[in-house]
Amino acid sequence: MCKASLHIVMTLALAGAAAAQSTPNPGASHDYDLLLQGGHVIDPASHVDEVRDVAVKSGRVAAVEKGIPPAKARKVVDVTGLYVTPGLIDIHVHVGHGGAPLDWFEPGAASRVPPLGILPDSMLSSGVTTIVDAGSSGAKTFVREKHDAIDHSVVRVLAFLNIVAAGMNSGKEQDLSEMDPRLCAETVSKFRSVIVGVKTAHYWTEKPWDSEHPPWAAVDRAEECGRLAGVPVMFDFWPRPPERSYAELVLSKMRPGDIHTHVFAQQFPIIDANGKVNNILFQARQRGVIFDVGHGAASFWFRNAAPAVKQGFIPDSISTDLHTANINGAVVSMITTMSKFLAMGVPLEDLIRRSTVNPAREIGRPELGTLAPGSDADITVIELERGRFSYTDCGGAKLTGNVKLVNRMTVRAGRIVYNPTGLGAPEWEKAPKPYFTSPKLGSDPRATVEDDESR
Repeated sequence: MCKASLHIVMTLALAGAAAAQSTPNPGASHDYDLLLQGGHVIDPASHVDEVRDVAVKSGRVAAVEKGIPPAKARKVVDVTGLYVTPGLIDIHVHVGHGGAPLDWFEPGAASRVPPLGILPDSMLSSGVTTIVDAGSSGAKTFVREKHDAIDHSVVRVLAFLNIVAAGMNSGKEQDLSEMDPRLCAETVSKFRSVIVGVKTAHYWTEKPWDSEHPPWAAVDRAEECGRLAGVPVMFDFWPRPPERSYAELVLSKMRPGDIHTHVFAQQFPIIDANGKVNNILFQARQRGVIFDVGHGAASFWFRNAAPAVKQGFIPDSISTDLHTANINGAVVSMITTMSKFLAMGVPLEDLIRRSTVNPAREIGRPELGTLAPGSDADITVIELERGRFSYTDCGGAKLTGNVKLVNRMTVRAGRIVYNPTGLGAPEWEKAPKPYFTSPKLGSDPRATVEDDESR
């Protein structure tokens, strides 16, 4: 199957649950393809925080205004009472095989660790329209990840390139010969349209230092690649003071624009002995260091996050670190991770900022994370529920709050690709005639409330 055909099949499959997704307007021509009407638009990049309509034409945002006439749109979805935001951006996800060999299950495989990547398009249900793979592959394995996941996904997939050429799960993450800054930088430059930075992770967390494993080897080589390629570095880091301290990482090693992910993990001195946020975090932020959540299966503790948020230290970006080993764990999804911070007291507008425009700027893609006219029509429609909701962290502790975010609709490049509750759809008894038309052949068009081309 060709790439174009596969993309169409995936798009239709994702839209299957939303076959009847909006009220069609009959007519020969319209100014807009889609109109989301009556929602509360939060677009921090454009300084919009009020009720407006959002119109889409040819896959791009055409207008964000009050009172757009419904007759101007071919299909209209009433989103009154819901929040309309730019498509969410998750800059820490794992997709594809990473460095795991294709025969990882064979006794003679170089690494017996299974692939860690999730299906990229599973993120659409959480309102995420752009994801960044966080170093699953390196210079030697990136092309495989590109063909396997990046080129065939509806969600936009970008990547941080692992400084380890073989990538994660390759069995070579402690091998300095695999950490070639020039090879890394050449690969970044070759695939600059999709590679947005460099990643280092998991280096020498237990054994004594030796001549083959100096404390800062992975960090220094990742930084060299970042400088050569002109891109930021994302750090998954385990401090081992005094030779390799957290303070030295964020106050000396990291450059302005570099990203420390997993900021609320258990191993970091986020909260000092007096219960205060460690001053080095504010110092690092002042010098331009970026702090990212990277929740994951072992990198988010309320004992670090809740006091920090209460004292005004909020991470610059929200991300999940979703992969196969944690998809059923505490992290759950992007929208759940956002809900945890909302429950901790982060205002909704600020939370949307840290899930859209901030991560877009961190990865050097300022054209993303906004609903400004002319931008790609990546849109998320969110409901804010109030009640009693509990959330867990990676230590098994619980936080109970009174708010929860639920994604109700995802629009990617102007097409509704997730709509589980049928926003804008008619009740089945009142569906138009095409819905009740039974196909004669398997190749016949599906019986839907709209023509296939309108989805």
